[in-house]
Amino acid sequence: MKTHYHQIAGQNLDRLAALSDGIFAVAMTLLVLNLHVPVSDAIHNEGKLWAAIIKLTPSLLTYFMTFLTLGIFWVGHQTQLNHFARSDRHLTWIHLAFLFLVTLTPFSTALLNEYITYRIALVVYWFNIFLLGAVLFGSLRYALKAGLIDEDMETDFRLASERRIIIAQALYAFGTLLCIISTYASIAVIVLAQLNYAIAPKIRLLEQL
Repeated sequence: MKTHYHQIAGQNLDRLAALSDGIFAVAMTLLVLNLHVPVSDAIHNEGKLWAAIIKLTPSLLTYFMTFLTLGIFWVGHQTQLNHFARSDRHLTWIHLAFLFLVTLTPFSTALLNEYITYRIALVVYWFNIFLLGAVLFGSLRYALKAGLIDEDMETDFRLASERRIIIAQALYAFGTLLCIISTYASIAVIVLAQLNYAIAPKIRLLEQL
């Protein structure tokens, strides 16, 4: 029986994991470029330096928020790969699309950092997060349909992963809607949701999220 290239391409999960680690590392490093040291010519005393540092607060906030975002999605991505028994060409390209969206996060973060009080900048940032979640969800659904998940863990893994993605995206959407009131209110809710997923506090209600 003749074997076609598409049947054997993209089956190495280890290589996909290595590529994702590299892209996440670069994207997370690029975020720091939004932080600029105060210009020395404008600083003549401790008070002015402190004032300049305070002005960096929005930049530090968006940096922290996106670092958390990428950390959460890296964990989710690696969790999926760890539970896949194998890959195929289509699954590999789905994850490459996911990684493409990861490379866009420094741009959406820079846009939000520059126009932090503008709703459209926050919506662009949220849409980047939404697409990341949607592709990760699509990856899971495709892997289930194609029989690429370890059968011993299929049901529990699917339910836990789908619930986590859906609830997280609902929280991000809710936070974004608050930009009607203030973009800072939106950012506060998004960061709190992210801290819940990152820290995973032992609170019964939050453990369900």
